[in-house]
Amino acid sequence: MKLRLLLGLALLPALALRAEPPSSTPASAQALVDGFTYVKTLGGISEYILDANGLQVLVLPEHSAPVATFMVTYRVGSRNEVTGTTGATHLLEHLMFKGTEAFNREKGNSVDQLLEKVGAEYNATTWLDRTNYFANLGKDHLEAYIAIEADRMRNLWLRDSDRRPEMTVVRNEFEIGENNPIQALDKEINAAAFVAHPYHHSTIGWRSDIENVPIEKLKAFYDTFYWPDNATVTIIGDIAPVSALALVKKYYGAIPKSPAPIPQLYTEEPAQSGPRRVIVKRAGRLGVVGIAFKTPAARHPDMPALQVLGSILTSGKNSRLYRALTDKNLTTSASADIGFFHDPSLTTIYASLAPGAKHEEVEKIALAELERVKKDGVTDTEVGSAISQLIAASAYARDGAFAVASNLNEYISSGDWTLYVTLDEAIKKVTAADVKRIANDYFNEDRSTTGWFVPVLAPEAAE
Repeated sequence: MKLRLLLGLALLPALALRAEPPSSTPASAQALVDGFTYVKTLGGISEYILDANGLQVLVLPEHSAPVATFMVTYRVGSRNEVTGTTGATHLLEHLMFKGTEAFNREKGNSVDQLLEKVGAEYNATTWLDRTNYFANLGKDHLEAYIAIEADRMRNLWLRDSDRRPEMTVVRNEFEIGENNPIQALDKEINAAAFVAHPYHHSTIGWRSDIENVPIEKLKAFYDTFYWPDNATVTIIGDIAPVSALALVKKYYGAIPKSPAPIPQLYTEEPAQSGPRRVIVKRAGRLGVVGIAFKTPAARHPDMPALQVLGSILTSGKNSRLYRALTDKNLTTSASADIGFFHDPSLTTIYASLAPGAKHEEVEKIALAELERVKKDGVTDTEVGSAISQLIAASAYARDGAFAVASNLNEYISSGDWTLYVTLDEAIKKVTAADVKRIANDYFNEDRSTTGWFVPVLAPEAAE
């Protein structure tokens, strides 16, 4: 499961490589293998489609070290779940490590045994719009990993004897989140903000679904979404593109495309007609105020200005909310979570209260700062500083093959991987007028959901 990124803690998905115009000829991609259709090259990343089954493949040579990152991103996440199967994507992610007939622990050749033996870094994550599986390993071991990854795309063992113990692991993750004030509040804010769209559900799922989902439903989920035409393979590192594509074709080429169209989500969130509020009372020490507003999907042209505004509000000691709240000992921190997802989501301002601070006062001051931006705008200096911070963060986040693949993964799931290359250039063009406009367009009280985390003494502490 992947947690939301908070401005002030981490500056959103990396923006990465310098933009280049798309290549006009397949030959410039330097990697032509029979059986692939070349699509485009941007920022050094070449896109192909495996003709046999529609698998999207992204290749980026990067020769600074003799390692490679292989990642497969499935376009399925908690947005594809319904009541009764919430958390199914995440639980299935755990079960993907239980083996297949060809690769399993009993034979000594399971995915974790292979990767641990060669010292690879590997894992999987689930989020709202996607699930990904990846390994960062020596390039000489790349083929062995691709063989296993391709095999478990369609040949996974799905057994209730594996589901039962893995369910308790997932339930432990659920409970850890329940004990984190911001995570607990974030879940309640989203559940209140979305009444129709499945962003209503937390990626971890509801406890009763985690505990009770039958293995048959998990298998149906797997058989619906785990197909090559619903996936993107990314290969980055010390590789020859021709060799990398040949390996993809060797191990994925025989897998058929989905026998039925991959179900597409058509539910849209109805217009919100008034402010909503939630209060979470849990054991804890300090309170939190969260104020969320409906904002557009990652591909929307207003996204760059929203990211700049988030930085102006919360990034660094010169940010608006730091000066208004943290500098006055009302909060320990303030952060902005700019929803960067396939569908319209939320931009949320979080303020962690300092000892003795009151929720009412912190909320009032935060809203006043937002109104000041809407009325008076921001300065060119603030915009320039925010742009510099965002661009610097993108540079820090593209250090090595795995960092590039990990961040590119988020753009794949947003519906357009090329944003990874082009978004930084769009951010550089944001003006103070853009920031004022989007503040007025989206930071509307009638489209807001406000949440308070109110700490209470645990029964044993009260005793």
